[in-house]
Amino acid sequence: TMSSIFSYQSAEVDWCEGNFERSTVIAEYYNTPGRALQTSISCPSPYRRLVLTLSRVEMQTGSLQLSFLLAGIFSVYFHMTLSYVGQLLDELSILWTLTVAYSFWYPRAYFPRCIQSRKHFFWLTGVTTVISTLMSFIKPAFNAYVLNCIAFHLLYLTWRELKKCDDKRVHRTAAAMVVCWALAISSWISDRWLCGLWQAISFPYFHSFWHVLIAMSLLYCCPLVIYFDVNYEMPSFKPKIGYWPSDSWPVGVPYVALEEPRKRC
Repeated sequence: TMSSIFSYQSAEVDWCEGNFERSTVIAEYYNTPGRALQTSISCPSPYRRLVLTLSRVEMQTGSLQLSFLLAGIFSVYFHMTLSYVGQLLDELSILWTLTVAYSFWYPRAYFPRCIQSRKHFFWLTGVTTVISTLMSFIKPAFNAYVLNCIAFHLLYLTWRELKKCDDKRVHRTAAAMVVCWALAISSWISDRWLCGLWQAISFPYFHSFWHVLIAMSLLYCCPLVIYFDVNYEMPSFKPKIGYWPSDSWPVGVPYVALEEPRKRC
């Protein structure tokens, strides 16, 4: 019924953290703020403010950050209630966020042969996402595994691009992204498959670690994708990865600066 799918703990998925142990309103007390922190890290990052004002890049980053924000809100709602509707909103918002990212930033060089333009690719990703959305209602619990597998395709594309790039900052950013992602996916798998162990030692909080670590991975991933996109789509500009607050710091938040080459007389 309509009321049951909105009710607390009606979702097919329940993470390792105990429910309502520290609050009578919030089901997963640590996963909920962990997801909120993930959203705050992903959305107002310095690379958004420091990118050169250019309509195409601004439109893309703005659209993607709006998608991140909505995904964050829906996920917070899910972890607060563990409701069936919350689970669907959480997983489908991630799916559509990935659609936005792929639609804007998937390199033309990797388009299928049947796709002749970015407009055609928009239609392909849109139709695929609509079909995936409808299939999500059949077995929502399976969605999370499928969504995580998409990361392997992204890592494959990154590897192919790195083979053509000798910029040390780009390789440094990619390495940081992979390390954060590896730690994140390890935390996610540990929470799902080793829950009994973590509950036995009273430390069932690895899913909250996943939220923070995957947000850190996105901080490195998004500028990296923008860097490659500029190389493909705006060859008159020279992209450069910098680090906030300082390039000399061993750890920093990456951003993309666009430098227009000087014209020769």
